[in-house]
Amino acid sequence: MKLSGRDANAYFRKPDPDAAGLLIYGEDTMRVAMKRAEVVLALIGPQGADEMRLTRVSAADLRRDKALLDDAVKAQSFFPGARVALVEEAGDTVAPQIAAALEDWRPGDAQIVVTAGSLPAKSSLRKLFETAKHAFAAALYNDPMGRDEIEAELKRAGLRDVGREAMTTLEALARTLTPGDFRQTLDKVALYKLDDDSALTPDEVALNAPATIEAQIDEVFHIVAEGRTGDLAPVMMRLDGQGVAPVTLLILAMRHFRVLYALCSAPGGPANAVQKLRPPIFGPRRDRLLRQAGRWNADAVEMALTQLMDTDLTLRSAGQRAPAMALVERCFIRVAHYGARL
Repeated sequence: MKLSGRDANAYFRKPDPDAAGLLIYGEDTMRVAMKRAEVVLALIGPQGADEMRLTRVSAADLRRDKALLDDAVKAQSFFPGARVALVEEAGDTVAPQIAAALEDWRPGDAQIVVTAGSLPAKSSLRKLFETAKHAFAAALYNDPMGRDEIEAELKRAGLRDVGREAMTTLEALARTLTPGDFRQTLDKVALYKLDDDSALTPDEVALNAPATIEAQIDEVFHIVAEGRTGDLAPVMMRLDGQGVAPVTLLILAMRHFRVLYALCSAPGGPANAVQKLRPPIFGPRRDRLLRQAGRWNADAVEMALTQLMDTDLTLRSAGQRAPAMALVERCFIRVAHYGARL
């Protein structure tokens, strides 16, 4: 039986203890591993592995010994409770062995949990679980984490008092991080909040979030648009050391200020225009752009865009000899002053 979307996430949290098996597959190995761990924990509990109620079978060993999985499914533990036979990194080459184990499965046997990478629609392993009446298949795609997944991760990390603004920040963060990086960030937040009973704030989330190059690049444009010229030099030095091209900064800066222009020149005002932006902008970045649009006007943004384009042409000219990053930084300082004059 095929599981998709919200049904799959609900099943991971509360799997059917009487099912014969479950296939979890997807391109993101970390996401697959997280869901596999969640399912196994729900089936056998935190002591299951220590009580020898979890048997791991590698796909390579299963190819060599066709009866290995069937033996693991039928084997009994010294301890009472549900059992799981886990096959990781499986593929179509072991589909016949898994099919035989599923066909021979009887109530009371260990449940078969299989993980795999990306599987095409014609995959025999995928078809095996999708067509089985007593087994399930769940595909994991590289989509941003949903609200229910975020709440489940918060519960796992022990973070319960999360304010609305902090949740908005976490949702925005989940759209930029992989599930594994998001989980590690929540673990850092939980350690930071240890013995602190106050509600989680957006600043505390930002303090523990990973600083990616993309985030640092975005921060440059926010600094310029907010007129904070004193904060510009350190960020520019870091980006220069990380090998970010000056022309790239100018191109992305023009994109940022075109968004500001769309907000400042909209007939219904920035708050109305921001809802029509494509691609849409969410969370703290949306709020920050609205604040920036409140301190600029369309004429000043036009001047800023002209300055950025002129600098871009200067960098691309054949006779240009001055240090490129220094030219870009000087351009950003001038642009920041345009907004400060208002």
